[in-house]
Amino acid sequence: MTIAPWPSVDTSTCKHCGAYVSGRFCRVYGDNNDRTHRCGERNSYRRLTRGSAAGVTVSIPDPETAVGHHGGEADV
Repeated sequence: MTIAPWPSVDTSTCKHCGAYVSGRFCRVYGDNNDRTHRCGERNSYRRLTRGSAAGVTVSIPDPETAVGHHGGEADV
């Protein structure tokens, strides 16, 4: 049995919600290690294309917490 000298990394799930994400999505929108921090399940395309999938903080309101954005409720 051969053991890899590097840890196994699961890049097929969103780190935020656990939803499945394709390898292509991870390579295009994910961070430098092809990990997705946010996916399209609970995030907007505008936020994803500006870096939220790669873990970058963006100025566009988060649909999960911003009132009126995809039905989210405000954090109190």
